[in-house]
Amino acid sequence: MKVAIIGGGVMGEAILAAALERGVFDAGDVTVCEKVPQRADQLHGVYGVQATPSPEQAMDAADLVVLSVKPQDMNTVHGAIKPDGLLLSIMAGVRIRSIINEFHHDRVIRVMPNTPVAAKAGMSVWTATPAVSAAQRELARGLLCAIGRDIYVDDEKKLDMATAVSGSGPGYVFLFIEALIEGGVAVGLTRAEASEMVLQTVYGSAVYAQESGRQAAELRGLVTSPAGTTAAGLLELEKGAVRASIIEAVQAAHRRAVELGGPA
Repeated sequence: MKVAIIGGGVMGEAILAAALERGVFDAGDVTVCEKVPQRADQLHGVYGVQATPSPEQAMDAADLVVLSVKPQDMNTVHGAIKPDGLLLSIMAGVRIRSIINEFHHDRVIRVMPNTPVAAKAGMSVWTATPAVSAAQRELARGLLCAIGRDIYVDDEKKLDMATAVSGSGPGYVFLFIEALIEGGVAVGLTRAEASEMVLQTVYGSAVYAQESGRQAAELRGLVTSPAGTTAAGLLELEKGAVRASIIEAVQAAHRRAVELGGPA
């Protein structure tokens, strides 16, 4: 299976590295289109893949084309896709209709990944056009599972919703991490001590929530003793309307995602 990855940035490299590590495809079958010469040389040297500045050369006879360029650069990608080839886009906000019109190809999968894919811990939400075969859907699922977890949705509108939750979500989590570290420093911890405690606490809480299968509210209740330290801290968060602010943040991000995508 010949693979073309158009764009060798953080996301493109994350997909490449995970797919090679998990055996989704072989380095000898991959061509990366990267216009920055130093970056192209780096990808070739680290992963043993072919690298070229030419989209046409990368896409020539490719069975899978992964579009990982910036949305505003989509119209700079020129090249023909095999009639039975699969076009997989991770371009934020670019709707399937626009991709089909730009490339005159209807076997399209659109994915909304998030930045933790760089650590193989991402969340990818995706949808596919009817022309995408069952085998191609399985290929996509295998690729996305190599970089984390995936959810398939039938309605493309849910990708805007995913953008607001899992796509933008790391930004909200990083803000929380930053504030929790500052709180630790404020009560007397060193920044290194606070950072280690906070990162492991956030990581462990997420793993525990996944593995327990319990609702977040129930887990919060388990760690909150009456009149205890957690209860005192949570009371301050409620006074600051943190819960409402997070909900409003997701709604604002969703509105912006819809605006950037243009008419449905």
